[in-house]
Amino acid sequence: MSRGQASVALLGSAAFMVTADVRVVNPLLHIIANDFNTDVGTAGLIVTAYAIPYGFFQLVYGPLADRIGKLRVITWTLAVFAVGTALCALSPSLLILALLRFLTGAAAAATISMSLAYIGDTFPYEERQVAIGGFLTAVALGNILSTSLGGIVSDFLNWHYIFLLYGLATGVILWRLWLTSRLSPVPEQKPKVENLSAYLKPYFELLKNPAPRLVIIGVFIEGFFFFGGFSFLGAFLRDRYNLAYILIGFMLSGFGLGSLVYSRSVRWLVKKLGENGLIVLGGSLTFICYLLISLVESWPLFIPVNMLLGLGYYMFHSTLQTKATELAPGARGTAVSLFAFSLFIGQGIGIALLGLVVDGPGYVLAFIIAGVGMVLLAGWFVYKSVGYERGGLIKKS
Repeated sequence: MSRGQASVALLGSAAFMVTADVRVVNPLLHIIANDFNTDVGTAGLIVTAYAIPYGFFQLVYGPLADRIGKLRVITWTLAVFAVGTALCALSPSLLILALLRFLTGAAAAATISMSLAYIGDTFPYEERQVAIGGFLTAVALGNILSTSLGGIVSDFLNWHYIFLLYGLATGVILWRLWLTSRLSPVPEQKPKVENLSAYLKPYFELLKNPAPRLVIIGVFIEGFFFFGGFSFLGAFLRDRYNLAYILIGFMLSGFGLGSLVYSRSVRWLVKKLGENGLIVLGGSLTFICYLLISLVESWPLFIPVNMLLGLGYYMFHSTLQTKATELAPGARGTAVSLFAFSLFIGQGIGIALLGLVVDGPGYVLAFIIAGVGMVLLAGWFVYKSVGYERGGLIKKS
């Protein structure tokens, strides 16, 4: 690897912190609601406050990264993320916390998507899903740490401390990334964008093609249903079983273990199942897991089921991510940004709407909606994908 070229491990470290930060709220949601004297559905808006700017700012970072360099964009936004996350520790109200989560969500938006675009620039397509699998190992570990640590903090410390810890840890990674980005080559200068219409034109051009449009719509629906249900699992465990927060945190970390299993076996899975097979199996697993969580009243069963939920989600999502890195090889930052934008806008809307279901009919209906939505999405996506393969619009897996 040449000087100035970031390793997957370094990018993974940054992604680790961003993932740990976004997922740590899940086991904390119930206690944050109690601290600010509100209900869980309302407290869930801090997740939406993070997800919505995370999605919208993708539209800024993609073209910017294609212009000045992906590593540079990751570095500067990670600096804002580190400061904003540390400041969350000082939040005196839910409103202030939501505003700071908005800031950190906007800054964090560049890290994972631009890292994926960078990997797309560095690895050929045949090797890319395996490289992305290695990158997702860090994301999986972030999921494991955040939910476990969130549970520990909830029971033994004030929840504010965890944000301070994450902010300081991100600063250490930031220093190493800054040194690397200074040595990285600057992309060839492109014509200056003079207005908003010209800035957004690459996105509209991308969506004119049916195959990229399928991926972008697919990941929006995935974000809506999957995370619309997943974000309330911690509160569900507390309300139904009255479990200790530390136990809830460790139980939720099973999702990360499932994604870790996927990242370590991705080469074999791709060879055996192919991309469409991964999507079908992933959607089916998430459907079954959400049904079991909803309908079988046994908290020990949740532990293996949540691991399978993580495995199923990453079978589905990693395949979409790999496809996204090849939507526009000449403007990969723009394509991956649009992908992430769609995912997080879907997630933000899904959490808000299924939060209303949680506060109304209850958790069970919300989880059933999430599971049914995922399995229907898998079937629709593969049906359309096979049709596009036959028409020569996309490459076969």
